[in-house]
Amino acid sequence: MRLTDAASASLPSRGQVAATGTLNGTPITTVIEPDGAKGHWLALPAFAEGDRVSVSLRAAAEWPEPSIPADLAAALAAAPDIDDDWHDITPMARWECVRWVGATKNPETRAKRIEVSIDKLRKGSRRPCCFDLTSCTDPELAKNGKLLGLG
Repeated sequence: MRLTDAASASLPSRGQVAATGTLNGTPITTVIEPDGAKGHWLALPAFAEGDRVSVSLRAAAEWPEPSIPADLAAALAAAPDIDDDWHDITPMARWECVRWVGATKNPETRAKRIEVSIDKLRKGSRRPCCFDLTSCTDPELAKNGKLLGLG
């Protein structure tokens, strides 16, 4: 779901924003994603056509923990020497790593990004790369940093 221009403009960043709120009255904690056009979008569970959806959001002070994909989790488990480093970086930095790894459909590129992430942690880096935080990077939803359908 794309946020309105006014809702996006009220957020503290053009990049990812941690948020809390409600979805159909149920409390949620999530991350609002940039759309590559100075706006934002929110991943919602599947609803049937015609269902009414009520969403209320506000920026959160703390970031939720990301879901770690199985291939990245396996690589982290195979590198116990960086366990403290992984847990020492902020949840936002962990989101960036997960997002960067997942920002490609190419399995070879994904594997290389996991390898680079592990290597950078070993070298003391707290970020996976010079990742553009304002670009929408979900390869199923975006192309060239823009949410599909935005041009």
